[in-house]
Amino acid sequence: MSAAELADAWTGRFGDEVSTEETFGGLAVGVPPEHWLDALTFARDDLACGFFDWLTGVDEAENGFAVVVHVYSLERRHHVLVRTRVPKRAPVLATATGVYRGAAWHERETAEMFGVLFEGHPNLVPLLLPDGFEGHPLRKDFVLAARVAKPWPGAKEPGESGHGAPSRRRVRPPGVPEEGRWAAAAERRRSEDRAEAPPRGPGGRAPEGQGPDA
Repeated sequence: MSAAELADAWTGRFGDEVSTEETFGGLAVGVPPEHWLDALTFARDDLACGFFDWLTGVDEAENGFAVVVHVYSLERRHHVLVRTRVPKRAPVLATATGVYRGAAWHERETAEMFGVLFEGHPNLVPLLLPDGFEGHPLRKDFVLAARVAKPWPGAKEPGESGHGAPSRRRVRPPGVPEEGRWAAAAERRRSEDRAEAPPRGPGGRAPEGQGPDA
């Protein structure tokens, strides 16, 4: 089926409650969360999209979280991308495992990385992160602890390496806030690294006997 024929099929089934957009290689369909399972069942049964490819989330900031599924019809050779959106404060969506069994792994990953809860999932337990990990790393407001524990090597802005123009405002590494305990920890680590670094000679070279080949 062509993208236009697919779009007609979706609007014929769900009317104005869905939006359709032709994309490279297929059709993208937006559905409200209350029609999520109906939409996936329609794609599987009526559009012959029996092949489940992947499911993931997207942090859309104040607009909430988008959940995206990509399915494919082996018989008719068309792609369909089905997406919905859940609110930031209550990111809950019905599990797709009753329609596509392959969604189980992907929903576990999405729950872990974005904090979206899939109601009815048979085993929504952590998949990739170590025990005791707090937070959801793919959320845009997640603080990257690695930037706090160890700054990026090398100077990124004037003044960051201890040379150049210290009067300019220092730009913090991505993920490190300007204030709070994370910012204080990053500043302490940066000061310790500067104190441990060997003095530099003319031209930025280490004095004789202190270089890497000494």
